[in-house]
Amino acid sequence: MNIRMLLFYLMAAVAIASWGLTCVAYRYDEIAAGVRPLDPKHFDALTLVTAGTGGPWENPLRLGPVLVVGVAERVALVDAGRGTAEALRAAGIPLVQPAAVYLTSLRPENTVGLDDLLLTSWLAGRREPLRVYGPPGTAALCSGLEAAHAEGIRARAQALALPPEAARFEVVEVAERVDGESQGLRVRGRPLPGGPLAALAWRFDAGGRGLVVAPTSWGDDALLDFASGAHALVRSAAYAPSPKDAKQAGIEMGDEELIREATLHTPFRSVGQVALQAGIETLVLVRLRPPPVFDLQITSIVSEQFDGAIVIADDGDEITP
Repeated sequence: MNIRMLLFYLMAAVAIASWGLTCVAYRYDEIAAGVRPLDPKHFDALTLVTAGTGGPWENPLRLGPVLVVGVAERVALVDAGRGTAEALRAAGIPLVQPAAVYLTSLRPENTVGLDDLLLTSWLAGRREPLRVYGPPGTAALCSGLEAAHAEGIRARAQALALPPEAARFEVVEVAERVDGESQGLRVRGRPLPGGPLAALAWRFDAGGRGLVVAPTSWGDDALLDFASGAHALVRSAAYAPSPKDAKQAGIEMGDEELIREATLHTPFRSVGQVALQAGIETLVLVRLRPPPVFDLQITSIVSEQFDGAIVIADDGDEITP
């Protein structure tokens, strides 16, 4: 073997070894990123993070409903759906940073992540109960979750010397309204009447900017009054055809099923009405059914009645109202 061939094989071996070490380092960084402690996230202005934009249906591309509202280092969550802990990690927010959870209703998709958040943030270092604001019935729900996990909580508290009182919820039920301010973030909640279960809209104001979250499809009159003067509004929407349109489109759903679907979801063609009347600048759409392949599929419909900015949110988007 001549010197030239020897050098070639040596260079090839070095290249292969270097590539292998690079892959190992990348894999190590990838795994470490999922477990390393996070510093509190800072928001220079009032910011919405759409950490989870899915709804009640299975969707591997979207986590369940969970929105983050932050200003400075104050963080609030709106709803706690599937994968809440993972959604916060992906957004770079420590599990112990959220000061409270604000539920828009007790629909299962809004609450199935509560015990996940409670118990994983407890392991991550939270040392006080997790505060939850919600409609009447929230206390019973949270009490049931605590009871369901009581034995596991007791065993883990003993084994790891964790404070058991931190593995509990502190619940504030909102029957009429709530209004408070902390660390520069004003939070207000108002009931949205007229639906099949109690629901709330939440408004967050800081630095002269306002954001309203109201994914439910009823109570538009109350929402209009509540959202007036805000800069952004978060809503959900769905394709809800009439029985005639469904038949023409070849959708195999009975008339009664279509009517039931329409009562639970705001149609795309009307989701912008409240935003327009309230003078909203940015309409943020989440929990869309069906999820759009292209944003234009939705924005082209909504823009027929709303002339402001329309955001079809994906998991992890950051929006400044």
